[in-house]
Amino acid sequence: MRRALRRARDGVALDVAEAAVLLQARGEDLRELCAVAARIRDAGLAEAGRPGTITYSKSVFIPLTRLCRDRCHYCTFVTVPGRLRRAGHGMYLSPDEVLDIARKGAALGCKEALFTLGDRPEDRWPEAREWLDAHGYDDTQAYLRAMSIRVLEETGLLPHLNPGVVSWTEFQRLKPVAASMGMMLETTATRLWSEPGGPHHGSPDKDPAVRLRVLEDAGRSSVPFTTGLLIGIGESYEERADAVFAIRRVARQYHGIQEVIIQNFRAKPDTAMRAMPDAELAELAAVIAVTRLVLGPSARIQAPPNLVVGGPSQPEAGGEYELIISAGIDDWGGVSPLTPDHVNPERPWPQIEELARRTEAQGFRLSERLAVHPEYVLHGEPWLDPRILPHVTALADPATGLARPDAMPTGLPWQEPEDLPSSSGRTDLHRTIDTEGRTGDRRADFEDVYGDWQALREQVAATPVERLDGDVREALSVAADDPAALTDGQALALFHADGPALDALCRIADDLRRSVVGEDVTYCVTRNINFTNVCYTGCRFCAFAQRRTDADAYTLSLEQVAERAAQAWEVGATEVCMQGGIHPDLPGTAYFDIARAVKERVPGIHVHAFSPMEVVNGASRTGLSIRDWLQQAKDAGLDSIPGTAAEILDDEVRWVLTKGKLPAATWVEVVSSAHELGIRSSSTMMYGHVDTPKHWLGHLRLLADIQQRTGGFTEFVTLPFIHTNAPVYLAGIARPGPTMRDNRAVTAMARLLLHPHIPNIQTSWVKLGAEGAAEMLRSGANDLGGTLMEETISRMAGSAYGSYKSIRDLEAIAEAVGRPARQRTTTYGEVPAERRAAALASDGHLPKLLPVLE
Repeated sequence: MRRALRRARDGVALDVAEAAVLLQARGEDLRELCAVAARIRDAGLAEAGRPGTITYSKSVFIPLTRLCRDRCHYCTFVTVPGRLRRAGHGMYLSPDEVLDIARKGAALGCKEALFTLGDRPEDRWPEAREWLDAHGYDDTQAYLRAMSIRVLEETGLLPHLNPGVVSWTEFQRLKPVAASMGMMLETTATRLWSEPGGPHHGSPDKDPAVRLRVLEDAGRSSVPFTTGLLIGIGESYEERADAVFAIRRVARQYHGIQEVIIQNFRAKPDTAMRAMPDAELAELAAVIAVTRLVLGPSARIQAPPNLVVGGPSQPEAGGEYELIISAGIDDWGGVSPLTPDHVNPERPWPQIEELARRTEAQGFRLSERLAVHPEYVLHGEPWLDPRILPHVTALADPATGLARPDAMPTGLPWQEPEDLPSSSGRTDLHRTIDTEGRTGDRRADFEDVYGDWQALREQVAATPVERLDGDVREALSVAADDPAALTDGQALALFHADGPALDALCRIADDLRRSVVGEDVTYCVTRNINFTNVCYTGCRFCAFAQRRTDADAYTLSLEQVAERAAQAWEVGATEVCMQGGIHPDLPGTAYFDIARAVKERVPGIHVHAFSPMEVVNGASRTGLSIRDWLQQAKDAGLDSIPGTAAEILDDEVRWVLTKGKLPAATWVEVVSSAHELGIRSSSTMMYGHVDTPKHWLGHLRLLADIQQRTGGFTEFVTLPFIHTNAPVYLAGIARPGPTMRDNRAVTAMARLLLHPHIPNIQTSWVKLGAEGAAEMLRSGANDLGGTLMEETISRMAGSAYGSYKSIRDLEAIAEAVGRPARQRTTTYGEVPAERRAAALASDGHLPKLLPVLE
């Protein structure tokens, strides 16, 4: 204890074992521990510009439903349908009941609507499913979203949502309607969940691994998130310490943990844990202090005031407040002048005036904040969706980010924008990137939009070095005889092949290519149209995405998109490929409008558009399911989707490459749903960054599996990582792209591992140049992609191979390897004679004199 206290006093970073020791501090040791924690807290408040300030949120609690699929042994909030019926209540609060609570709260000056509810009750209770069906909602999250919008529009209160365990996709649906969200981690002690008799046994949503994933997904989605610990439910000191460090890891990596609640267990009658002793006040203070030491001065740490006061062997109220404040809190959380704490109804809220008096007695002033903490209010995007931002700014002090004391909430419209943002910015970037270049090597928010670079470096450094055991000669023999028979070990050996073995591998792949698709080298006459590069997703490999205020940012109007498609048709294109950044002002229906505008202008052109990330964005913004959104996109004119946004379909790698992009499972869901609706797609793999051959193998196996189920992939496209301007490379984390050996091995192995399911293997002249693409044609590839006409994404990343290729250029690459070239459609069909003639007449690219609408 003495050693750990000395290290804490000296500002030395604690480890889990030392934290566990300090959690046991009592008496004089506890006073010393609290003094250290208080100094750290005070320094953080001074740095934040509000020294001596403890905050709270004036709120109303809206218990949307008290049904839940979990069975926590200490919970009195959750009930069963029969009890609700006997008490005259519905399975959910009705819209009128929700709004009645919110309006009363707004009249009292509350600014936060705290939605509490059980986890997915429809999965356990048929009555909940029936209620949702009868009222027209797909699930509880859809009803929560709808009620949040009603509260915003009719009262102006800011929703803070506690929906329990939600998926990454559900975060995308809920973020536009909430200022913040939360879910208590409670504990990382898996045994309390897995072992019979444990407080969380029988509760699927209390698996610590699942709850940690929710915290990470919130960070990836840039959601200001509240979490915390529940102490005294049977965990050990070591398990408590482990939970604090788990929260620190997520907070460091994503910067999205807005506050950490330290909540002490209080036994309740009529629960399985009614005989358990309450967590003592000294125990609570030690956890608060250690949490402050571990999380540091910038963390916001809260203790609910209604759980602090009273109980056996506790001192009088003044001493309780004194100890908790001295332990290092800087927030009291939500306090309601109207509604009880529905989770702890036996513990009434203190009057706000009493709370202010007690706080001031310890030398602090009490200041009101909003549901979202000041740091996130002041930062704005990407933490606050543009749809919620007007509601927040109406109540916030623009200088401090705290609540304006004189602000009274008033309902404001909440709605999806109806149109694409107006044309703006450097709309000729696809041309000037080759003449004037970029304005800088990184976007203006490089240091914060991607999460914490140092935490990422440590994560990558901790990845074990791959060891290889395998007989290349035996693997080559199997590959030549029956590629489908390759074991994972043999495939990994071939991925590592070099020298003569690599040459042999490429010959085998090329022979297979010849037998499957023949000698023709195919290509498509197409135009890329990237309708905006404004994006806040935080993909760490992407140099295309810009903030809306960056010099290179741009957005095209619908008319500009349609004009570009018409120009492409004039010069023989059969396809337009359209993708864009995830612009925060982009309505979910904008994608339908884009497809419709192109089809109205050029009915015969194939619309190949909208990556799986864009599909999820559109679905979440409109509130539609992925399948329904895709169907509406198809009805609007979408013909096929690019299988980009795949990168590496292994979340171990994805969460290094990107902060906020869709998980691998969601990518699979999108492309599978598209295929089932008759919307075909390409498939891709971006490699050569922080990945290894093990990841390449898993990715290709997964694509082959999807293709066997759906048959929807038209091709597989190899995408070598372009490192030059990629943030993850500039931060010193990724390697500088794949070597030529890597490129040959990946192309050859794609041919072998995807056989016979995906017969077309495409190489990228944009990323490899003419000579590199020719080498891939010798290694199993049979397709050169498209003429593109304008290429921006790879050029922004630093590719030196230009923005377009003419038909003559592409045919010259095929000629270099002694093979004929043939134009194809998007789905590898024959090109109509009229289109072929138009393409040959213009050589498949835009004449320099053809005006581009600005």
